[in-house]
Amino acid sequence: MSTALEWFKSSYSSSEGGQCLEVAYEDTAIHIRDSKNNPEDGPTLHITPAAWAAFTAAR
Repeated sequence: MSTALEWFKSSYSSSEGGQCLEVAYEDTAIHIRDSKNNPEDGPTLHITPAAWAAFTAAR
């Protein structure tokens, strides 16, 4: 990735951390990672914006 992603946590996450997902948006992909992992080399899940929309719409 040539541009640094802007990661954020959900507004539902507490300030204590530990059990949070972090998300970064791009036009062609949504990036998801576990906040407990090292952000430099931890695993990241990449999904399409359509898949993210379906996921967040499901309740």
